[in-house]
Amino acid sequence: MDHPAFRTADLVGWVDALSMLASDVPDCERIDRLRLLEDAKNAICAAQAREAVALKASVVAAEQARGVPADKRGRGVAAQVALARRQSPHRGGRLVGLAEALVYELPETMAALTRGVIGEWQATLVCRETACLSREDRAEVDRRMAAELASLSDRQLVATALGHACQLDPRSVVERAGRAEADRRVTLRPAPDTMAILSATLPVAQAVAVWAALVRAAETARAGGDGRSRGQVMADTLVTRCTGQAQAEQVPVEVQLVMTDQALLWAGNSPVELPGYGPVPAEHARRLLANSEAPVWLRRLYARPRTGQLVAMESRRRLFPEGLRQFLTTRDRFCRTPWCGAPIRHADHVTPAAAGGPTSASNGQGLCERCNQTKEVAGWRATPGRDGTIVITTPTGHTYRSKPPPVAGHTRPVHLDIQFQIPAAHVA
Repeated sequence: MDHPAFRTADLVGWVDALSMLASDVPDCERIDRLRLLEDAKNAICAAQAREAVALKASVVAAEQARGVPADKRGRGVAAQVALARRQSPHRGGRLVGLAEALVYELPETMAALTRGVIGEWQATLVCRETACLSREDRAEVDRRMAAELASLSDRQLVATALGHACQLDPRSVVERAGRAEADRRVTLRPAPDTMAILSATLPVAQAVAVWAALVRAAETARAGGDGRSRGQVMADTLVTRCTGQAQAEQVPVEVQLVMTDQALLWAGNSPVELPGYGPVPAEHARRLLANSEAPVWLRRLYARPRTGQLVAMESRRRLFPEGLRQFLTTRDRFCRTPWCGAPIRHADHVTPAAAGGPTSASNGQGLCERCNQTKEVAGWRATPGRDGTIVITTPTGHTYRSKPPPVAGHTRPVHLDIQFQIPAAHVA
């Protein structure tokens, strides 16, 4: 029996209706609902994958008709998908890649996602573990796993997919492992309670060796009467061995804090912004300053009293001078593209300099490298507003607004950018 086409307006009504589920139902029905909602959520992911593939195919066909070189077609699609799904551009690129693999190369996994019996993450794992295989071998792994996809845990799914891949093409799996070493890296991301997570992606032998060395250091210290926990000793040992300092607390640091004058001088409790991390309690920031043995520099920055957004200078140069570049980094904190969140790599004109855009704070924005390249794709446009808002228009005509974040805890027009450094010479 043919079903009528499900239109966009129907989808809007369906989303609205979810907030009106009847509340007077027994618990057994609530469990059924949770299961059905999970299935629906997974099926929606499959629908999103199909839409992303269709969008890219349409864009590529249109660009081909306009004579765009093959290696430049479809460049802005991932960014549009990211904005529509409220994700970062990096995540958008991964979602488009996953969608293409599911639609073109993994039909059984796509069918399971469409039925709702697996989620987007499980589909991603299948895609990831078969990425090194030929199209034919990938399809064979997909076929072999079809019957058991819904019953496997994440770890079992990875092991099963990898096992099939090793059987079909062991050389490709070995070669992929070798290439993975080129992706070794160290990353830093915020954690709750003014902590941070330092992660290292290493070849397994090296990672195990590092872990074993830290464990030995912790066991030795605790056997000698050290009162710190095993985890504390391992963390402190990592810091001291990486920095060469005698104690973890003595590491030379350079820190910027964007805080109000109240937070600095009046013992206020408004939050303080630590660039690259996020808000921290004012008391924590004051303690950092009080415990510093180094000189502290204060730079007066001004914010609009109503909005708390920083205001600054202009330049006659085409390129942003260092002072204005630093201001944009302090004001924007992260890439200005909505939901991106990547570190700022480029200070860029909103209205291009070639189009008469001034080199100023109001016409400047901090962008990551990827977003700076995306905005050059045909059909993308950005327009600055008076209050620092940037209106981004995509090739499909959708608009997204990006506003610089206000200074944390602003209540007065004067704000301070506090920088302090502990030189190595000041450390015992």
